[in-house]
Amino acid sequence: MPTHPTREELKPGECLCEYCPAKCCKYFALPMDKPETLRDFEYMRWFLLHERASVFTEDDTWYILVHTTCKHLQPDNRCGIYETRPQICREYSTDNCEYHDDWVYDRYFETAEQVEDYMDAVLPRKKGESIRSRKPALLPLL
Repeated sequence: MPTHPTREELKPGECLCEYCPAKCCKYFALPMDKPETLRDFEYMRWFLLHERASVFTEDDTWYILVHTTCKHLQPDNRCGIYETRPQICREYSTDNCEYHDDWVYDRYFETAEQVEDYMDAVLPRKKGESIRSRKPALLPLL
């Protein structure tokens, strides 16, 4: 497997984009309100019941992340509409891009069950109360 040079190893005039895996073109993340109530967490659970969605926090900001590839990303990881790309793409710089980022977040949720566990830990409960459904009776032994 070929290795990609680090930023520091690039030759003068060489562009980072020549080696880029295009991480920034394979998802988008939008800030969301910090979940604080049962209803907020239920919305978050609903987000995660959809394929290719996750929620993460970074510096105490919560985000909904949608893993989806830009329809103009070419097989060589270059932009197919570079000259007419959206302004957000024009403003994005390789200075702080995710070229070698390991994608480590403060909190990261991929499943509704992870949200349930987190809710149990952070939401106030009355004694003996749980957000989970009552456990079903055990099946009889045969």
